[in-house]
Amino acid sequence: MMRTITPRLRTLVLLFLAVTGALLAGAGPASAHAALTGSDPSQGVVVTKAPDQVSLTFSENVSMNNDSIRVLDPQGKRVDLAKPDNLSGTTYGVQLKSGLGKGTYTVAWQVVSADSHPVAGAFTFSVGAPSRTVASVGDQEAGGGVVGWLYGFGRYMSYAGYIVLVGGAAFVLACWQRGSGVRAMQRLVVGGWLTLTAATLWLLLLRGSYTTSGSVGDIFDLNLLGQVLQTKPGAALVSRLLLLAAAALFIAVLFGAYDKREDEEKRDLTFGLAVGGTVVAAGLAASWAMAEHASTGLQPGIAMPVDVIHLLAVATWLGGLTALLVALYRAPADTPVESAAVQRFSRVAFGSVLALVATGIYQSWRQLGSWSAFTDTAYGELLLVKIGLVALLVGIASISRRWTGRLAAAGVTETVEDTVEAEAAEEAETKETVKASAATKEASGKAAKSGTGVSAVSAVSGGNGVSGKATATDEDPGRAAQLARQQSAMETARQKRLRDADPHRFGLRRSVLAEAGVAVALLAVTTVLTQTEPGRTEQDAKAAAAAASSSSASSSSSGALTLDMSFDTGGKDGKGVVRVDLDPATVGSNEMHVYVQRPNGRAFDIPEVKVAFTLDAKKLGPIPVNPDHITTGHWSANGVQIPIAGDWKVSVTVRTSDIDQVTVSKSAQIG
Repeated sequence: MMRTITPRLRTLVLLFLAVTGALLAGAGPASAHAALTGSDPSQGVVVTKAPDQVSLTFSENVSMNNDSIRVLDPQGKRVDLAKPDNLSGTTYGVQLKSGLGKGTYTVAWQVVSADSHPVAGAFTFSVGAPSRTVASVGDQEAGGGVVGWLYGFGRYMSYAGYIVLVGGAAFVLACWQRGSGVRAMQRLVVGGWLTLTAATLWLLLLRGSYTTSGSVGDIFDLNLLGQVLQTKPGAALVSRLLLLAAAALFIAVLFGAYDKREDEEKRDLTFGLAVGGTVVAAGLAASWAMAEHASTGLQPGIAMPVDVIHLLAVATWLGGLTALLVALYRAPADTPVESAAVQRFSRVAFGSVLALVATGIYQSWRQLGSWSAFTDTAYGELLLVKIGLVALLVGIASISRRWTGRLAAAGVTETVEDTVEAEAAEEAETKETVKASAATKEASGKAAKSGTGVSAVSAVSGGNGVSGKATATDEDPGRAAQLARQQSAMETARQKRLRDADPHRFGLRRSVLAEAGVAVALLAVTTVLTQTEPGRTEQDAKAAAAAASSSSASSSSSGALTLDMSFDTGGKDGKGVVRVDLDPATVGSNEMHVYVQRPNGRAFDIPEVKVAFTLDAKKLGPIPVNPDHITTGHWSANGVQIPIAGDWKVSVTVRTSDIDQVTVSKSAQIG
């Protein structure tokens, strides 16, 4: 349901496009749907000595359990020791058993990102030399399989229930208050509430298995359910159930006390219901915004309110569209939806679409970050499909708008009401005739059997028709049921004739039905979109992988060495990452650079940094190096002498205050 395009609207559209270009051009870093951006050891590397731990760095903070990082030896046995620890910032590590042999090791990980979605992956590294491995981590991606499909279906139904509940109630309250007494509208809104409630409970049960094992048998695991309730998504689902209790009270008033009030008495109650309903609807929308993409990454303080407005606009438009469709097809002939109500919804839908476009532009910029992400990422491609469906929906809505104008111009409301009276009178007369005829036929048959044909027929058909009808139906319940079915069929046919009598109303029903069909597909694409890694994060992960690959290739060709080590001195501002670059990492003179960064990647200065090289196999060292401070977070030393080739231990002593100091080390092949 849309207005025709006006010059003013064209200006608004152009303004939106300009804002989009400006936003995309100035996009900054952000993350959502965590991606692995680095690891130590890195993918495919061959080290001469088994590492003490394996660390993974993600694009954002993640949630882990005891099985989130598994390290498997060539025989497929676990060699990690304990639950993963947060080493610094977004870097997590797990300690390994000592004395690991040579061969290829597999690192499998599965975590839950801050936007509530599980992500997983695996890579290998080798000690000494690559070897065959029997380790298997399975080919099922996180959130996949039967449980993943069931969880996705539950998400779809929860969105559908929310849209029908909020949009249907808004349509009745804002556009067609007479609809509060229509049984079909009551069933629609209550059905939306039941769907959302059932889907929320279903998601709560599935959540534990969805984010861990993916096993159907774990769906009813109470231990997993207890863990889910302690997470942000679990708390959001519980909050949604509490708000649905308030929504049930709202529905009871809307279709109970509100419907029984006179038109003048409804005004004050309308305002109260509008305020209360808006608060509940916004709270339900917030249960998504607070636990998913909007709650993490760039500008969450802005993104969450925008997401709430986006969901409210979607529900008002598509849910109202569903309610209008039900009203056009299922409303009784004596209570048709007025053309004025259709026009009011047209204005409400127009405002909802404007809000949808504005919030959608912001969300697209936030989740994509560049124009290339539209075609280079799965999220961008799905978003293009969604934009296409919205454009199609708006196009069909413009057709509905024209039918609405014709409906109002024809003044069909009065025509239909007049027709209703005439049809009702005619139908009542027809029903009585059918009943009397049936009763006469029944009595005639019985009279023929008993030999009193004339008198029996006269007793039924003469004088009191009602008495005759009662006698026939009382003596033959089967015949009474048949008559009831005939009457119901006649009533259905009568109401269909009345609904189809006006071509404008008939055309409006067809166009609204087409809108609803596109809306179903649009909702399906949106559900998949909310479970897809945002384009911005996907591109960042690809860039990080490409940089790591390039760095590895450069190191292989030139012999340069880069070591990253996390540290924590235990004092104030004592956490960070120290990086040591040694070039060309060979026997003889080398150039060394040391960089100190905070967990968020920003360079910062500390009082002292010292480096030492030790070759335990030859009992050489430690060879101390005191680099010179160059600039913020950067120290350098030239002429660092490495006497012989071997597996050197590089130790870095970091002092962050007069008393807070720690030494971290890592081994690497030099020369």
